[in-house]
Amino acid sequence: MNPHETDRRHIERQIAYARPIIVLLTLIAMLQQPSAQHANRPISFLIGYLLLSFCVILFEKIFPSRTWHLPLFVDLVALGYFMIVSPSMVPAWFPYLFVCYVAGIRWGLNSAFPLAGLLSLEIILLTVVKGEIHFLRIISWLGLAGATFAAGAGIAFLGDRNRLFAVQQAFFSRITATMEVDQGLAECLRLFLEELTRAFHSQEALLVYRDTDLERIFLWRHRSGETERLMPDNLPLTRADGLLLDDADATICWNSLSGAGSGFGWDRRDGRSLKSIPRLPGPTQQLLNLRSMMTVTFDQSGKPAGRLFLLNGRNRFTRDDLQWFERVSRHIGPALENVFLLRHLRARAIEAERSRISRDLHDGILQTLLSFEIQLDVLRKQVTATPEEAATSLANLQATVKGESAELRRMVTDMRPVRVQSADLVDLMIGFAERFRNESTLALDVLIDSVEVQAPDRVCRELFQIYREALNNIKKHAKASHVVVKLSQDDSRLVLVVDDNGEGFSFAGRFTGDELDRLRLGPISIKERTRTVGGVLTVESNPGHGARLTIEIPLG
Repeated sequence: MNPHETDRRHIERQIAYARPIIVLLTLIAMLQQPSAQHANRPISFLIGYLLLSFCVILFEKIFPSRTWHLPLFVDLVALGYFMIVSPSMVPAWFPYLFVCYVAGIRWGLNSAFPLAGLLSLEIILLTVVKGEIHFLRIISWLGLAGATFAAGAGIAFLGDRNRLFAVQQAFFSRITATMEVDQGLAECLRLFLEELTRAFHSQEALLVYRDTDLERIFLWRHRSGETERLMPDNLPLTRADGLLLDDADATICWNSLSGAGSGFGWDRRDGRSLKSIPRLPGPTQQLLNLRSMMTVTFDQSGKPAGRLFLLNGRNRFTRDDLQWFERVSRHIGPALENVFLLRHLRARAIEAERSRISRDLHDGILQTLLSFEIQLDVLRKQVTATPEEAATSLANLQATVKGESAELRRMVTDMRPVRVQSADLVDLMIGFAERFRNESTLALDVLIDSVEVQAPDRVCRELFQIYREALNNIKKHAKASHVVVKLSQDDSRLVLVVDDNGEGFSFAGRFTGDELDRLRLGPISIKERTRTVGGVLTVESNPGHGARLTIEIPLG
């Protein structure tokens, strides 16, 4: 069940529980009236209505998956009938207030207010007809009418606030659901901006983001109803004042931009109205075909990072719209920050992986191909003069080609994505260790204290990639003779330790991943993979005597 459905059912359950309580209060008020002895028909009706109310609750209990509820029309008919048959109007106040409350929840304030007025007028007229007040008491009559309407309107207002809260929570749930990182940044932003255009009835939505690391501005522009993949415009920082405006903390609305315009806004920090409301530059207005707009700031790490725009609303934007838009921005800010951060980490991981592949190709197969070229040139000259030596050299060259082909095949295999599940992690680690021993002269011990690892598949996938990359780095660069890998797990964390007796890193000491970043040292790809699963990397290096990598990943 989605959050919106859960909220709606919660409100309907409140209505179902409130109905028998209101009927009981009406029945008690009815029995307290002097004419109660001669009111068999209204009392019998209230008892039947009470039984029906309990049946509704019972139905909800027996069939929780059903979405059935008693229509408001039934409550309205019951109220009308009771007002006619009841000898006094005082008990009718209770079902009257209940109907106003339900109307506020289900129909909204615009419909509940007229209904409250009509019902209050009907109650007063019936009171007059039944002779409970006299026409000469005009002031009392008007006061009673006003008080009745005020009570109904007030309770309808409470119902409307309840309904509005449920609608807002449902909207928050929907926009939060759009921030699924597996969908990719472009699709996340498209779904989010589409939700904004629908909620605020606007033709277009923009997201402007300032990337301080790249010193660029990225602009995502989405028109309502479009399903195409969003591609951001990449702009220089000189466009910052045009798209981010002069005031990063300004919350702004323009309903008209011609001439002096019609706009309002405030400082989001203290809510004070802006004396001078910023505008977009004229060329930008023309480019966007701008007629009206709202814009709010969203934060990243507690600082302004960009702006959200809604353009060309189908109706005039109001202060309530702008306040709601500001709340949406505050709510979605952390989710946007996570999506942008993951995008940044993935970009760095891809860059590190490309650098590693480039380095491996340069140090490995490219150097070997250059050596082949030199040897073939020598063989070309030897083949006529010393054919026997040329044959021996060709055999050696063939063996080298075979070895390099195996190495290239291994590289291609390692580059393929591996689908790792928690149940398969131990078997995959053991299988890779066996292949590693066959392809190298290193002694490798893999010590695992559990038959099956209990961790999310995403964590296991990244952990296996770290394990594989750490062993390949040791084989290529560490000049080690022995490697020990330990994998352990307890209730709170998963720990991988890779310990070798090789030459170690170029630094001495024990450092965390963040410290290595500041020093620009350590295995970049392993650091990034550790961060993507919320882990902590520690590297202990003793040049000439080996190194130890420890990856701790919290669970839960």
